[in-house]
Amino acid sequence: MASRHMPVRPNLEHLRHQANDLLRAFQRDESEAIAEFREYNPATGPLTAELTDAQFVLARSYGLSDWPRLVTACHITDAIWRGDVEAVRTLVLHDPRLLVEDARGVEGNWGPPMSYAANLGQDAIIEMLSSLGAQDWQHAFGRACLQGHVETARRLHALIDNPRPLHESLDGPAYTLNVSGTELLFQLGARATDEAGNRLAPVATVLETDSRNPVAKHRILELYEEHGLRLPDTPTMALQRGRIDLLEQHLQHDPRLLSRTFPFADIYPPELGCSDEVGATYGTPLAGATLLHMCADYGEIEIARWLLLQGMQADTQAEVDTDEFGGHTPLFSTIVSQANFRMNHNEEPPEAPLTRLLLEHGANPNARASLRKQLHPGYGIDGLHVYRNVTPIGWGEEFVFQKLVNRAGMRLIAEYGGQRR
Repeated sequence: MASRHMPVRPNLEHLRHQANDLLRAFQRDESEAIAEFREYNPATGPLTAELTDAQFVLARSYGLSDWPRLVTACHITDAIWRGDVEAVRTLVLHDPRLLVEDARGVEGNWGPPMSYAANLGQDAIIEMLSSLGAQDWQHAFGRACLQGHVETARRLHALIDNPRPLHESLDGPAYTLNVSGTELLFQLGARATDEAGNRLAPVATVLETDSRNPVAKHRILELYEEHGLRLPDTPTMALQRGRIDLLEQHLQHDPRLLSRTFPFADIYPPELGCSDEVGATYGTPLAGATLLHMCADYGEIEIARWLLLQGMQADTQAEVDTDEFGGHTPLFSTIVSQANFRMNHNEEPPEAPLTRLLLEHGANPNARASLRKQLHPGYGIDGLHVYRNVTPIGWGEEFVFQKLVNRAGMRLIAEYGGQRR
């Protein structure tokens, strides 16, 4: 079983350095290296290990059969990224299995070389691979739609003999919140509902995706409605659609809206196919939250401004559950949120406009709450994590998955007098 995640674009030079580091760590009897050798190459000991042994272990830890296959994966993916048709042709002619195997050598969404090229809009490579016998047109079409390569998707769709129903491909651009891919599918004849009016469009994917792009999300939901899907007339759905006009109507009918909290099922409606799993949200818990907490999670700053202008309190609290977890203010949600996601800690941290907005409207920088969080399984961190009586800064510093933490927001809270404890 693979213990490492194969990157979308593996770097051979980086992997060579990794293999050297692994060998040295094994020779120094470091526990993690010993565990990897024990799992993938148990016959080799620290005194007899050579670089080829470490390369083999590294390849197996990524889920590939051996080091040469890992090298091939690096060469073919790099050639596709560069649009080098002849390099890809040479690799495939040398080993025709590459036409059907995943370009990275492991099972993954990016797929065999033709599908991999579709992700990047590399039409010349797609045409060449098709001439050599590649037939993963359907998967390639879906990936082109997901990435918004409209002309690539059109060409691929024309090649498919027995295409799957187009609505099945809507899930890809729903996940990436890609408007152009969604629009193309509807232009080609995708349906948002069946003949009986039952939902076909993947609304749940739009609501639950880890992508964050409010403008694109609003447009995709409107496209679904334009093609016959009736979305629930609820305040939470109005927020998801970016429809302040609908929120105004709800406020007129429900003056308590600005302090109202919403159960998980209102935010992620089961009738739209949404999950009831605890890990379905990515950042600060949303069950029992307010519209302002939702704004922080989804990056809906214009709606947040509108709510505050209507008189909503910046320190409005989420519900406290029967185990006394919750009660957090929206400031917590600006600190741990999918909207903050960074691939690594060296990236420039995101700005903190929602944190600033809340602080400017009087949010308490030292509010306290007890929280518990089970991360989405895609993050590879198991278990329920508990944080008791933390401030917003403490919540960020203690959170188990730092890629979701907005340190720019924490610095801003500190400027307003926020403390860790």
